[in-house]
Amino acid sequence: MTRVAVHRLDLSNFRCHRAARIDGDGRCVVLTGPNGAGKTNILEAVSFLAPGRGLRRARLIEIDFDPALIGDGRAAAAGGAWAVAARIETASGTVAIGTGRDPVGESGDRRVVRIDGQTIKGQAALGQHLHLVWLTPQMDRLFQDGASPRRRFLDRLVFAFDPEHAARLSAYEQTLRERARLLREGGDPAWLTQLEQNMAETGVAIAAARRDVVQRLDAIAGDLPAVPFPVPRISVTGAPEVWLDSLPSLAAEERMRTELAANRRIDAESGGAIVGPHRSDLMVMHAAKGVPAARCSTGEQKALLVAVVLAHARLQVELRGSVPILLLDEVAAHLDPIRRGALFETILALGAQAWMTGTDAGLFAELAGRAQFFNVAGGTIAPG
Repeated sequence: MTRVAVHRLDLSNFRCHRAARIDGDGRCVVLTGPNGAGKTNILEAVSFLAPGRGLRRARLIEIDFDPALIGDGRAAAAGGAWAVAARIETASGTVAIGTGRDPVGESGDRRVVRIDGQTIKGQAALGQHLHLVWLTPQMDRLFQDGASPRRRFLDRLVFAFDPEHAARLSAYEQTLRERARLLREGGDPAWLTQLEQNMAETGVAIAAARRDVVQRLDAIAGDLPAVPFPVPRISVTGAPEVWLDSLPSLAAEERMRTELAANRRIDAESGGAIVGPHRSDLMVMHAAKGVPAARCSTGEQKALLVAVVLAHARLQVELRGSVPILLLDEVAAHLDPIRRGALFETILALGAQAWMTGTDAGLFAELAGRAQFFNVAGGTIAPG
């Protein structure tokens, strides 16, 4: 099995961290300190080493250093655009990754990516080197809120097996917006037909990738050895996924194109599209109880979410021979001692590098000598 780990992390002008470095040795990383110290900011910085908008989905310009975040009453100057640099241990050797906000872009919201010193166009190439999955306190309502955050969570799982998935999602969303504009303004019908064909081809590919990963996750989750986490049953719902149950891809594309054309009037009024992978949803059930996760207790929902992440890590070991880096923000505080211990032992057994945060260092006592500990306070980081 190939081990993937962040060995050195440098932050510059990143939220409350004007300049900070973590020198790692490949083991799990535990970040402890009071609320507001900047622990989650470090996880967010790591999240930018992969494609996407980071674990907070913040605008890039909002991430620049702010002295107010550490109660610094001195000069208000931010000191420039934020940047993150890291040395990553990967299957192909050590890779240097750098990313940050482009300070000269007109909008201030353009991201720069460099791999081994070379500027890379787009972010998709990051997915060829490492994969990340994260759990944050904001995700505690994942099964209660709308479908959009669940789709984002599912797509993050898909990225690990299909690096082009991110590019397809971006292309699909852009075409969806262009079609909505054309319907609103009454543009060229021939161009509208072409946009719908593009949406059908890309949309079915997105649905197929999600469906494949979900089916594999569901199978491996059901085969996991007994652990103190409930077994999740995992599925994805949506029109394209249903079509793919009985139709080949080309026929599913034609079905979606036909439906888009038939629903132009309705879509023009709504400003969207009533069919497509942008309306699909991730469904998780508690296998033993046979009830949807949304109807389970808060603790059970958290445990089901952790179980999905652990199943995903195991699936990567099985299919890719590597595991994702896990970003677990305040997860230990929401698990009972038995589940917390099981989580730590499973992570170590998988050989995964997990970056974990908490206000109480005692919650991580079982990792003493098996992980690196750092204290975070006021935008500073010190070995713990």
